[in-house]
Amino acid sequence: MTTTTLPTGNAPATGADHGWRVAAIGLLAVRFVQGWIYWGGATRRFIYGPQKLNPHDHWMAYKFQTAMPGALLGTDHIVAYLLQHFYLLYAGLLIFSAIELVGGFMLLVGLYTRLAALATIGLSTVLMLLFGWQGATCIDEWTMASSNFAMGVTLLLVGSGAFSVDNWMLSRRPGLAQKTWFRWIGGSLPLPLSDAAFKKFALTLLGISVVFILSTYNYYRGSIVTPFHGGPVSPSKHHIALDHGVLSADGSVYFHAYVDAGTPATPSHVMRAVLMNSKTGQVIETWGTSVLAAMPESNFQNDFAYQQFKAGKFGLFGGVGAMATIHLPSMTAGGLLPPGQYVLSLTSVNEHVWKLPMDLEK
Repeated sequence: MTTTTLPTGNAPATGADHGWRVAAIGLLAVRFVQGWIYWGGATRRFIYGPQKLNPHDHWMAYKFQTAMPGALLGTDHIVAYLLQHFYLLYAGLLIFSAIELVGGFMLLVGLYTRLAALATIGLSTVLMLLFGWQGATCIDEWTMASSNFAMGVTLLLVGSGAFSVDNWMLSRRPGLAQKTWFRWIGGSLPLPLSDAAFKKFALTLLGISVVFILSTYNYYRGSIVTPFHGGPVSPSKHHIALDHGVLSADGSVYFHAYVDAGTPATPSHVMRAVLMNSKTGQVIETWGTSVLAAMPESNFQNDFAYQQFKAGKFGLFGGVGAMATIHLPSMTAGGLLPPGQYVLSLTSVNEHVWKLPMDLEK
């Protein structure tokens, strides 16, 4: 592959340079859009909406927590750990945003283009693993991450060519054309590979892209070798997982709840809780909307400081990713429950019901 500087402006190009120049001009829109996506996301936090990085406001940690239910490859445990360690969480979100800011700017102006493209590949991979499951109608987050991944791979291979700071630097310092590091991280020249090696490298990246994109798509929605499905974690229908139930003899209940599915745009509301004998069906305790709405904060031991379970106008509510141990006090005066098997059921405002079998505490 040639090491000649690609012409700028309207200067003619011939031979091997011509193909790279045409490709670079053709990909200007791709480079701009990829750069703007990350630059725009970062500037919204650093400049135009700084409350997104203000821990005393409704900041990025809330969005970060909503990733937990569907995060892949164990990244939900990483999210949970960071949420419980504020300084690591804040540093991580700042670093991620800074990479978006710098990487996006570098793509916009064509500065060390291949290095910036590699950074955006990493960012899109992280976003896919964390948020790829979200998007109730068009798996929006998967679409964004997969598109950014493909654009990053393309820019890594082709670079920026003409109309870039990389090319301007090369015109000022022609000796950079002989520097292997510049050809790998810059974008004004082809990669320092033979045609055969470049083809092998490009096909390898294509294979990685195909496997990454299709495997995540099949996991989230099927429609490749299996029928369409709504995903192992629903991005539209709220679900509350219940466990660690403790039933006291006086009828009071403790249980752990986790909003492990649904849209992050709205919380899940529980308007009624009922304790009944699972064999006879006899209702033992009922906590209606007014009772749940009046519960004090002390009845909620939330696992995290951001998305939480709370009492609200329509009973209890919790956003996606919220986890808490909840105490429902006894509503009947006196009397002890006889030994037996019981079940607690929670009913949401849209009539979804979640149940938890409970044994009487000994």
